Amino acid sequence: MVLSRKLYQEEHEQFREIVRAFVEEYARPNVERWQQEGKVDRWLFTAAAEAGILGFSIPEEFGGGGSDDFRFNAVMGEELARHPVSDGMAGIALSNDIVIPYFLDLTNDEQKSRWLPGIARGELITAVAMTEPGTGSDLAGIRTKAVRDGDDYIVNGSKIFISNGQNADLVVTAVRTSDDPHKGLSLLVIEGSSEGFFRGKNLEKIGLHAQDTSELIFDNVRVPAANLLGAEGAGFLGLMKNLPQERLSIAAAGVAASEGILERTITYVKERQAFGKSIGSFQNTRFELVEMHTAVQASRAYIDECITQHTAGKLSAVDAAAAKWWTTEQLVNTVNRCLQLHGGYGYMLEYRIAQDYLDARITTIYGGTTEIMKEIVGRDLGL
Repeated sequence: MVLSRKLYQEEHEQFREIVRAFVEEYARPNVERWQQEGKVDRWLFTAAAEAGILGFSIPEEFGGGGSDDFRFNAVMGEELARHPVSDGMAGIALSNDIVIPYFLDLTNDEQKSRWLPGIARGELITAVAMTEPGTGSDLAGIRTKAVRDGDDYIVNGSKIFISNGQNADLVVTAVRTSDDPHKGLSLLVIEGSSEGFFRGKNLEKIGLHAQDTSELIFDNVRVPAANLLGAEGAGFLGLMKNLPQERLSIAAAGVAASEGILERTITYVKERQAFGKSIGSFQNTRFELVEMHTAVQASRAYIDECITQHTAGKLSAVDAAAAKWWTTEQLVNTVNRCLQLHGGYGYMLEYRIAQDYLDARITTIYGGTTEIMKEIVGRDLGL
């Protein structure tokens, strides 16, 4: 049975074709170079903006597409996750799904006028910086300090594992403005050109090699108070507000990635010969693929319902956490089993399944680890 997807309308499918065409024209010819260099070219963001696949949620008055329909984000996430050059486009999806919402939801009118036009044109690349060398999911442990000095804040500290860190012009940064574990957190937009702002080396990762990931260092960085997002001390609430969409985006991409891996593996086992026949004709191969196909189909129905709920403004943080851990763990399981079906070739990087294996592993960690997601769901169950 092929699921009937009533989630999307004609305009969403038209957008899907735009994303596919963009990936073919811009990402495919350059992804190997980007992987070797550890980051994409800045022009990718301006090209994506011109094509209408970056900043489509930004209001038209600031140069964006003016859409608040998350289904466009989901379509883009699906196409990038299924495509064999997806890591080259990860920074675009990150901007749309995770970072731009901070600039839409937490900015005042002056800030919107100052930042959104450049973001919509792809000229201002964005990032969000929460994680620190000693602090991951526990936001109360953030130690980067921002001390008020007249009309500025003086920021000292460091962040790590920051996607888009090498290219970013505007970094939404979680800082500590008082000692209160939660009410002492604030969000400052730190500009990449600021004196005392240093980018550490581009960190080498297991996978996602085209996506730059950096340590950021703040050494007496003077940040205008006008760059404060929301009220001082409201940073924790701001972060919590945006995390459900981030986790849903990761979950939706996880299902799409599993689907793409299965499609490529089915093609492989039909073509690969052993003992005079295709390995796909062996009962064990069929059973493995049937199990994975059925499980991923069930997750597809689950995620489509989550997207429907989020589009209607009804998806809870608990539901997003459940979706995130389930689909990413399923992705890791799926790619591991599909690599096994490739045999020795699956261990060779010239085969896409090996890169899929490397890229998938981070999904159960970023955006909140599986363990943290289970804690969120468990507490909701009263456990």
